[in-house]
Amino acid sequence: MAHPKVGVLRAPGTNCDVETAHTFELCGATTERIHLFRLIEQPTLLNDYQILCIPGGFSYGDDIGAGVIFSRQLQGQLAEAVGNFLQADKLVLGICNGFQVLLKSGILPGGVASWNNHEQEKVPATLTWNDNGRYTSVWVRLKVTTPHSVFLKEIDEIDMPVAHAEGRVAVRDDSVLNDWKSTGQIALQYCSSNGHDKSDSSNDDILPFPANPNGSIANIAGLCDPTGRVLGLMPHPERFIHATQHPQWTRLSLTGEGDGLKLFRNAVEYFS
Repeated sequence: MAHPKVGVLRAPGTNCDVETAHTFELCGATTERIHLFRLIEQPTLLNDYQILCIPGGFSYGDDIGAGVIFSRQLQGQLAEAVGNFLQADKLVLGICNGFQVLLKSGILPGGVASWNNHEQEKVPATLTWNDNGRYTSVWVRLKVTTPHSVFLKEIDEIDMPVAHAEGRVAVRDDSVLNDWKSTGQIALQYCSSNGHDKSDSSNDDILPFPANPNGSIANIAGLCDPTGRVLGLMPHPERFIHATQHPQWTRLSLTGEGDGLKLFRNAVEYFS
């Protein structure tokens, strides 16, 4: 069994780095929590990792938009190092604020292709304020809607908690959504408890709250790049690593591991 090294990249305001690193360690990885400022001082440190994870939190207090400042720092002094990382056979995971950083930096939706062209291309999509206009914390049901993602291998449906204020996926126009569907980049969708959503019938057919907690177009909860090696998602898999963390664990007779652990194990096993 390989023991890939994971860099959990934190910045001022990140607050989920400890539990995210712990979850990777439970799956057999070696982890290091590395501060963004340290990486800016020595970008070659990124070469040490096989997996890069940007965890949840409120980087820089979300002062001018969730993930915006963090994303600009990746585009600056770290542009070459990030580009080299994306070119290699390595993995990138962005959770909640990390997803916001990946999308607003240009790492998503296209991975290395969009990263190399982020200065020339118009921004195709963003994550913006929830429809209800406030921070929302609920448990949601998700279905996997891509065959490509390394992280979501052999997962069909999964429960996870969300906790965010700016988690609504909004696209520039319908062509963006159509492109994602054709390339299999819509990785996760919010769904109702019986596993059915309505997103296939119309782009405007959005599930109501709380099934879709933020009003995301097409009920999108996560996106991957075309290779499946980059994943960004708003829900928090690191908050469901033990069955007893589920709010209905007694009613559902859940025992052992929580289903969120599967995403991290898939990432670690990719290097076995």
